[in-house]
Formats: sequence, C-alpha cells, structure tokens
Amino acid sequence: MSMPISGVSTTTAGAPGSAGQQPAAGGPAGRASPAAARGLARITHAVRSNRKATAGAVLLLIFILVALFPGLIAHDSPTADAYAPRLGISTAHLLGTTAYGQDMFAQVIWGTRSVLILAFVAGLATTGIAVLVGVAAAYLGGLWDGSLNLVTDVLLVIPLFPLLIIIAAYLHGGSTIVLILVITVTSWSYTARQLRSQALSLRNRDFLAAARVRGERQLYVIVVEVIPTMTSLLVACFLTNALYAVLFASSLQFIGLGDPNTALQTGQPMWAIAPGACIAVLGAAFALLNYAFDEIGNPALRPVRRTRGKRAD
Repeated sequence: MSMPISGVSTTTAGAPGSAGQQPAAGGPAGRASPAAARGLARITHAVRSNRKATAGAVLLLIFILVALFPGLIAHDSPTADAYAPRLGISTAHLLGTTAYGQDMFAQVIWGTRSVLILAFVAGLATTGIAVLVGVAAAYLGGLWDGSLNLVTDVLLVIPLFPLLIIIAAYLHGGSTIVLILVITVTSWSYTARQLRSQALSLRNRDFLAAARVRGERQLYVIVVEVIPTMTSLLVACFLTNALYAVLFASSLQFIGLGDPNTALQTGQPMWAIAPGACIAVLGAAFALLNYAFDEIGNPALRPVRRTRGKRAD
C-alpha cells in the first residue's frame, strides 16, 4: 500500500512557530494545543469530504460496534461446547458448530474484539516507535542518525514473516499480548525509514530555524514543531501498520502458530471462510482510509471532478 511522502509537507505553511509568527501566549502548551486542534479538524473534514474515507470509516465503525457489544449480536458463549459437534448452517447456528460443539458465529463475533485490540494497539505502538526513531534520527543527525539507521537497516533486511514464524514456533503459540509485542518489535523499521525521509525534508524549513533561534529544546522542536506537520503521513502509517498487524496475526493463526485457545478446526471450511471474509472486509476498511489519506496528503492523487453544465466555447 503506497504512502506517498511527497506532498505531505505542503501543509507546513501554517505550522506553529513559522518564520515571522509571534509565539502564542501561554508557553509551549499554549502553542501545542492549536496545532493539535487544527490537525484533528483537518482529519475530520478530510474523512467527511472523501468518499473512500467515509466508506472506510463506516466499515470500521461497524467492526468497532461489534467488538464493543458482541453479546447483543451473538447470544451463545464462544467457548461453551453445549451443542452437537459439526452441525451445519442453520437458523440456530448461522455458521454451524465446531468439532467440539462450539457455535462458530459466536466465536467470530467475540473474536472481533481481540482482532481490533491487536490492530489498534500494534498499529499505535509500531507507529510510535517509528516516529521516535525516524524523526529523531533525521533531526538530530550525526551519531544519532548513524546508530538508529543501522538498527533500522538490520531489521529491514530480515524477512519479516519467516521471522514471525520462528518466534511464534519458539513461543509455542501465544496470546494476543505476545503477538502484539512480537509484531511491534519487528515491524517498525519500514515506517521509521519513511518518516525519516519526510523529516529530512523539513529539517531546514524556516519555522524550525525560528524555533532554534528562540532557544527551544530539541525534544520540544521534534514533538511540537515537526510531528504536527506530518499528520496525514502519520495517519497513513498507522492504518498500514494496523492492517499489516491483522494480516500477520491471521496468517500465523491459519498455519497453527497463533493463540492455541483459538486454533483452527480441521475439516470445518466455514471456520476458515467466515473469519477470512471478516478480515478481508476489515482490511478493505483500512485500505480505503489509507487511500483517502494518500489523496489528502498528495493533491496529485486526487480524482479530477467533472463539472456539470455546458462547456464554454
């Protein structure tokens, strides 16, 4: 999934602390809150004005509601073996039952919560580490840049999915927390390289020079001045990392290396088809949002709207 870096920096003209702009009253906190508010307002407006973002947000909202209130949709316990094994699809069991007599529909509905927890936590953690490493390496430069780039390059050349297979096999499966930790630690390098490239393009901008002239600390410049100008790219990175976390975790689960409490049942095709379809729809939600923020960050990707009416001669 592409996340073009060019074009995102065009939003920095109104960044806080730009050259010629007087510092806002109230100190650093007073200057940080307007930037965060503007970024949130820009994201909200972008989602409402873009059809892809709207469709992705609606799909994601449906999954969130299912994860928050699974008991209202599936009335059976996902772990109770209270029915005959291997029952077919019926009105009582919409997806049938497993080899242990558990209702598959209830397992799919209740499993949505753990999948979304994994997606959001791993996506946020991976993006957070990438921001710290990538932006810090670009802005600080020198030994910091060389050291952090070395760690990033080592992780980039290691094939990720075979590494996850080895770790999962060594841990003999693992809970959702273990999967989150493993995916987070091994997946941040590519995003860090993207953020470093974008931060390098901002390093010599006037508003950063003005912050240095004011005597601001490096941590303040990175957190308050640099990161808010990369809002669109950060959102796109989070969506990509969340989607990849779901795909990696589901792939490990399908080959039998995920949570042993939710291992796949052999001979039950619906146990693979139903979760696979849900993962595909969830992936479509993340992908639509990601494509939308690609268009928001890069005006060259925005579709040309046809104007109605007669053409001028």
